[in-house]
Amino acid sequence: MAGAASVQNGIAAVYFMDGPLVDREMRASEFDAFLDGYVGLTDLVDTDVRAVYAVLDESLSIHALVFFRIYFDDEGRADTSWNVPIERLAAQGAAGPDLGSGPIRLVCRSQCPEPEYAQELWDPDMSPGSNHFLAIRRAVEANALRFPKAAKPVADAEIPVLKAETRTEPGEDFGVERTRLARMIKEYRLRVKTLQSVHRDTMADMQRSHRLELQAVRGALSELEQKYERQRVTTEQLRTKLAERNQQYLTMQESIAKPVGNQQAAGQADAEIVLLREQLARRQRELEMRNDKIVQLQDAIEELQRREPADDTLMRHLKDQDVFLVAYHAGIGHLTLPYDDIEGYFCNPIAYAADKCGVNEPAYREWLNHYENPVCQHTHDDGQRCGQPLMRISQPSEFSAGVDDRCEAHR
Repeated sequence: MAGAASVQNGIAAVYFMDGPLVDREMRASEFDAFLDGYVGLTDLVDTDVRAVYAVLDESLSIHALVFFRIYFDDEGRADTSWNVPIERLAAQGAAGPDLGSGPIRLVCRSQCPEPEYAQELWDPDMSPGSNHFLAIRRAVEANALRFPKAAKPVADAEIPVLKAETRTEPGEDFGVERTRLARMIKEYRLRVKTLQSVHRDTMADMQRSHRLELQAVRGALSELEQKYERQRVTTEQLRTKLAERNQQYLTMQESIAKPVGNQQAAGQADAEIVLLREQLARRQRELEMRNDKIVQLQDAIEELQRREPADDTLMRHLKDQDVFLVAYHAGIGHLTLPYDDIEGYFCNPIAYAADKCGVNEPAYREWLNHYENPVCQHTHDDGQRCGQPLMRISQPSEFSAGVDDRCEAHR
């Protein structure tokens, strides 16, 4: 795992971003402790964090920035496979904007000296009102980390000296102006690159959201189709039974209409009619009783739903104080449970979490089995499981059973 120790002849800090603002800041040595797994951050459970590694000099002027991403697992610990050499990248960064002491060395996704790490980086926003560079500069100036700050060295050109008036050559002004224009062009090009990257990320988020909505619609449509098919089968069975009963009835009518040869045949037909009528009446009474039972159960359910919790009970206190319960499930993180959802959640927490993830309960359970143990699930003829380690799919909606839980050899 790559470290972020203090750079030679300078100071290093790490800033965690929340949108355009600095949410958390720490010295590089503290960040190394998180990388080594000594401590975790409970408020960053299952979170992909956008962070910035900053190299400062003794006067707290910014000299280099590396915009990187890092994942914290379900225990709030830094991903053990994270290995971005941010200190080395900071030393190789190309020219970025001027944050007070000349152009900084900048490393981000669209400006990475080692392309193999570009996907582990992100692009800052330079638009007015959400400029990440300004937010980082303000955090450095506030110096909440209490770095010792030395006074800036005063350049000779800044010391007023009485001397004879000198004439500036036109070529010197032109060179200064050209340097300033070149720096402005570089900053505008960087802004264009970062805006394009932000646009791509926004489009990817919109496509992912659309894909999740489409999956949810498809799941609902599949459930409706299954319900329709069950209803169709039930209807066909009822029609078949009705046709059989009608045929029996017609057969009995025919047998009654035919002249009987003796009194015994007529008596047998009457007995069968009486027996069938009794069976029909009994079935009708059972049906009426069942319908009454269903109505009673529905009334009881509605009454229970409308019933207020008893005084001096936990549920009464939860409702009166507008308290929300928080539950954690893999794939969605922390869930805030309003009072009206508490009963449904405790009836089936897995189904509740699956619904929030946009999948059905069986699909969520399959993904959860993969998430907790990401190995190949293929079973050989001898009953042994393959068990080859796989890449973990972190979102249930992106998991495909039979594909993502199989190695290359068994897909």
